[in-house]
Amino acid sequence: VPLQASGGGLVQAGGFLRLSCAASGPSFSSRTIGWFRQAPGKEREFVAAIRWSSRHTYYADSVKGRFTISRDNAKNTLYLQMNSLKPEDTALYYCAGTNAVLSAIRAKEAYTVWGQGTLVTVSS
Repeated sequence: VPLQASGGGLVQAGGFLRLSCAASGPSFSSRTIGWFRQAPGKEREFVAAIRWSSRHTYYADSVKGRFTISRDNAKNTLYLQMNSLKPEDTALYYCAGTNAVLSAIRAKEAYTVWGQGTLVTVSS
């Protein structure tokens, strides 16, 4: 499996979690790695992305200031630190890879490599 996400769980509102995504194989060469999430009955939406070489980061407005994306090249691992969690952050979180141009990295259609989801549940 090229991308393995982990770290989800149940947390109270205001709490924190750190998601991890271990990359291997084809995803290792992806120019950008991102996190998406999908809540029940909703479309999969962009959360954050990082350019693998430059470390430039990009966030959805809904998580800016609360979530931090980072990566450890030596471990081929992507992280998503999620602080000040809200019930509306409840969703399946996916990591994904793309070689798309910068203007496309917020679109799920641009991502060609996906990991399985990890469930985050935030209770009120």
